[in-house]
Amino acid sequence: MQLPEGKAATTERGYATLQGTVERITYVNEENQYAVARLDVPGRRDLTTIVGSLPSLTPGETLRLYGVWTHHKKYGEQFQVQRYESVAPATLTGIQKYLGSGLIKGIGPVFARRLVEAFGLDTLRVIEDDPDRLLTVQGIGPLRHQRITSAWAEQKEIREVMLFLQGHGVSSAYAVKIFKAYGQAAIATVQENPYRLARDIYGIGFKTADKIARELGIPADSPLRAQAGVLHVLNELTDDGHVYAPQAVLLREAEKALEIPGANLVEAIASLAAEDLVVLEVGGTEPDVYLKSLHVAETQVARRLHDLLRAPRIGLRIDVEKALAWVEGLTELRLAPQQREAIRMAIQEKVLVITGGPGTGKTTILRCIIQILEKKGVRIHLASPTGRAAKRMSEAAGREAATLHRLLEWSPRQGGFQRNAQKPLETDLVIVDEASMIDLPLMNSLLRAMPLTATLILVGDVDQLPSVGPGTVLKDVLDSGQVPAVRLTEIFRQAEQSRIVRNAHRVNRGEFPDLGRPAAGAASDFHFLREEEPERLQQLILDLASRRLPARLRLDPMEDIQVLTPMNRGVVGAVQLNAALQAALNPGGAGVAEVMRGGRVFRVGDRVMQIRNNYDKEVFNGDIGRITRIDLEEQVAVVTVDGRTVTYDFTELDELVLAYAATVHKSQGSEYAAVILPVHTTHYLMLQRNLLYTAITRAKRLLVLVGTTRALAIAVRNDTILQRCSRLAERLRSIAETGNRSLTSLD
Repeated sequence: MQLPEGKAATTERGYATLQGTVERITYVNEENQYAVARLDVPGRRDLTTIVGSLPSLTPGETLRLYGVWTHHKKYGEQFQVQRYESVAPATLTGIQKYLGSGLIKGIGPVFARRLVEAFGLDTLRVIEDDPDRLLTVQGIGPLRHQRITSAWAEQKEIREVMLFLQGHGVSSAYAVKIFKAYGQAAIATVQENPYRLARDIYGIGFKTADKIARELGIPADSPLRAQAGVLHVLNELTDDGHVYAPQAVLLREAEKALEIPGANLVEAIASLAAEDLVVLEVGGTEPDVYLKSLHVAETQVARRLHDLLRAPRIGLRIDVEKALAWVEGLTELRLAPQQREAIRMAIQEKVLVITGGPGTGKTTILRCIIQILEKKGVRIHLASPTGRAAKRMSEAAGREAATLHRLLEWSPRQGGFQRNAQKPLETDLVIVDEASMIDLPLMNSLLRAMPLTATLILVGDVDQLPSVGPGTVLKDVLDSGQVPAVRLTEIFRQAEQSRIVRNAHRVNRGEFPDLGRPAAGAASDFHFLREEEPERLQQLILDLASRRLPARLRLDPMEDIQVLTPMNRGVVGAVQLNAALQAALNPGGAGVAEVMRGGRVFRVGDRVMQIRNNYDKEVFNGDIGRITRIDLEEQVAVVTVDGRTVTYDFTELDELVLAYAATVHKSQGSEYAAVILPVHTTHYLMLQRNLLYTAITRAKRLLVLVGTTRALAIAVRNDTILQRCSRLAERLRSIAETGNRSLTSLD
């Protein structure tokens, strides 16, 4: 067969090869990294379209591609990439784009152009062999010269590792992370046990590590693979919120994922238990399997809560009825019976849960508790799981509140919380708001730092979605029946005027929300717009967020309006909505710095969300910020989060996603001036009552529901909460029943 112009006849493993420079990236599917890009191939008049799984692609990169030629009915000739590797560019344009893409610290687009103008095709050789000549280029002094040569030397060291890893399907971005983690031992480490990558390197999952292992000759039924696979499945279940997995469930999921016989997997679980990586605990006919850290956390939370309840409190004499009368006079409020009871119990109990929906007076109760106990000299600390929730708590209570991580003094240098059993908090009372968001490990860290003489008050809405992390702490504490609790049900008159509040409670009771139009001329904070077709629904959301709401209500689309959605996938899922909203609200253009990493384009001005806990940077899963600077020379992006700046190296940008739209799960603890919420049957799997309830309660001034009444009805009727495997409630009851435990030492 005659090859088209510019096509290489060389083949590897039956694949055609193609080499060229990435001119531009036209499409990336963030969910699976499928990309469409245009390649400048020497000898071809027109740009070549390449398609395939192409993570971390960068314009200006020169690639050697292996794949097959295909013909698309609509888009014509395409090169379907099976694998690829980076090579040094050979043209002036390629060299300039390569150096200007941010791959070498100290060289951005401006200096890339100057270097190519000065040295032409010899530019890379000059940097490699005669770097002192760089000093002849305008603007390059000793300091920049040192940064460039150091960065080039580091790239040279990484190159061997990158070539090895790219040969096994690992992208260059992850290759850099692997090199930083293992250094010169990277290749030896990967060859010895490639499954370590899934455990040690954020962003590399088990499937990638498994692919490398297979190419390195590790058998599919090897004990190493079985153990790594079991840990992978157990971690996935943990990501779904489970604290443990029944062994039968773990074996079923592992057999399905690994295609390994069950007997081999039972041996793998036993080996992991012998290495103290997992804990087996008999719960029924067969054991339940815990990750070691979660087993420790669950047992310690139960013991410490029990001990807090039993320990004597600080010496404090308060006439409760006089205190209630005093605070009513101070605040000029008439407290409702439930509010009075909550305040009374807060003064008398060692541990207390206060739960209730919007408009039930939780904020008033907190203010009164604080005012009464501060008057008596009680040392009080206020905290919440997230920065935004802590800020709201500060505004509501009129006192400073901190994130739990800041309260417990997380230290990146020490690698842990500095407040713990050995160095407890200097406090008499800790009040935690948005307590439904606290996962099991964080609760364990909090309780370890609580002096046994102190009081703990957990405030939250147990009917909201559970924490993103493992466990259902607030629900388990309530269900145990061992911790005093107040459930607030009365909606106060001022809050009842809000249709958001009224409809939230209707949904929580299993009633269909009131979608009626307000009377002519009457204002309303709750609206429903019907749209059946998903593509038109997406356009409606874009129009509302970018034009209609800002124009009519003077809302800032970048600060005041948040699109929430049940799922990441689909036309009205977070991924596609983010791409469309970014194009509408922050399209970029001349002079706007941007960088592509992990299939995502980030621009200065973008709203972004952190998607994993990064203790070193003190940013956590769900934190939202704005990109304020992108420096292609230094390869960093600067993000402002809750008033402080956080710097990300380009290799760390896979920790961020665009946040013009977010899943409802990721919105927990946050509150927005205006929320646009699509509710559509394409999200059928996620249409649940507590998800809809949580989404409605995120809106402060305005909620616009868009979609179908059928989808709304499905969500309201579906009160089946996905049960998480947790034994915390059971452990609390068991400890209380034995009644013979001494105060626990957690040293």
